[in-house]
Amino acid sequence: MTIRVIRACFAILCMFAIPLSYAAAPKAQSMGAFAALSDESKQCATCHKDLNPGLYQQWGKSKHYGANVGCYECHQADPSDKDAIKHENFHISVIVSPKDCSNCHEAEVEEFSKSHHAKAGQILGSLDNFLAEVVEGAMVFNGQSPAAVSGCWQCHGTEIKVLENGDLDPTTWPNTGIGRLNPDGSVGACSACHQRHEFSLKQARRPEACGKCHLGPDHPQKEIYEESKHGINFFAHVDEMNLSSPKWIPGEDYNSAPTCATCHMSATRDLPITHDVGDRISWTLRPAISEKVDASAIAAGKKVKPWEERRADMKNVCTSCHTSPWVENFYEQFDNLVILYNDKFARPGKALMDVLTKHELLTAAQFDEEIEWTWFYLWHHEGRRARHGAAMMAPDYVQWHGMYEVAERFYIELIPQYREIVEHAEKEGKTEAAAEANKVLEEILSRPEHAWFSGNEPDSVKAARLKAQKDFKARYSSDSK
Repeated sequence: MTIRVIRACFAILCMFAIPLSYAAAPKAQSMGAFAALSDESKQCATCHKDLNPGLYQQWGKSKHYGANVGCYECHQADPSDKDAIKHENFHISVIVSPKDCSNCHEAEVEEFSKSHHAKAGQILGSLDNFLAEVVEGAMVFNGQSPAAVSGCWQCHGTEIKVLENGDLDPTTWPNTGIGRLNPDGSVGACSACHQRHEFSLKQARRPEACGKCHLGPDHPQKEIYEESKHGINFFAHVDEMNLSSPKWIPGEDYNSAPTCATCHMSATRDLPITHDVGDRISWTLRPAISEKVDASAIAAGKKVKPWEERRADMKNVCTSCHTSPWVENFYEQFDNLVILYNDKFARPGKALMDVLTKHELLTAAQFDEEIEWTWFYLWHHEGRRARHGAAMMAPDYVQWHGMYEVAERFYIELIPQYREIVEHAEKEGKTEAAAEANKVLEEILSRPEHAWFSGNEPDSVKAARLKAQKDFKARYSSDSK
């Protein structure tokens, strides 16, 4: 037996050899080992070790290898499967779907299927997808937009299509989007997070695993994490993170910092692993106006895990390293930032856009008018950055990449563009529509939080601010001497 096999087998055995003191935290289902590698997989390996040596070596380092799970165990297909092909006298499928993985990892797939990740493929037909298909792109690649194929769909997933000759449509494959719609009817791609063919715990637990999709101008979680104290300490002490530990419990296996997986998925001393990444999230920070994560389900008459329970589970993760008062105060800060964004900018902005839409003061087409881009930037980019920055403790994303840009967009772009549209409506004789639109704006700007902009601040408030500015300049001048 080779050293590699011994090491791999040892790793599998370690999954089951967890000390009794850790029994309080249930673990995800683990795959048992087969007695020997199947004849079919032996035949696959004989060719692929020469044809695809990198793939073969990755498999050779995996726990699958140590458990005698080979190519055929994952890729075997029924001849009636939509994507089944005949290859070297075997019926196989190129795509390994969650349905295939569930043969050994049933609990993980069931949890994933309940998650928001599993719904990511529903972006098809959304406003975001309209941008990639129409505004940015054109349907010139087998009836699809290259911008959507190589952009949106690679993170969100797409419907995998099989051509008449049995080949996979190149507009839909390769694709490891998290919400991929597979030919066998299953949803998702385990390989979106667990890179094939090694399926390394270490790789899946690092923040880069999530950073493939969660980065950039509209949801920069990776950059936010890197700015936070958590990210700073992770990269400073990554060699102490014990990332390959089978159980990987904060406060026991590591203590430097959490990663994305720590907070959203991994076990604690009290909680089991979960593949439902929203199971511990209390706010949804994705839409224009944030709401508690269970609000939509409740409105639809569905019963889901309440946001209070989700938050309690996230606090359980936090208290692995932080005291309860620290955690409670953090959530006070986070909640108040979300509420500020909602009440000062998001709800007013939506009210303005709604009244323009109601009276057909905008065209039916999306993104053909400047104000539509302005509103999209405000909530989809800057508003998300501010909210996610607060959620993950990145102050620069809350301030300069977030609320500062939200405010600039609202006061200096959205309102002037709104007024211009209303003035144009008045000139066209749409007096009733213009009157209602002006009334909505006047009501918004009459609120105390907008008084600085409308010029209606009390003199005492103006005087206090001027004094504070004068005192600052005096301190600054004194410090510079």
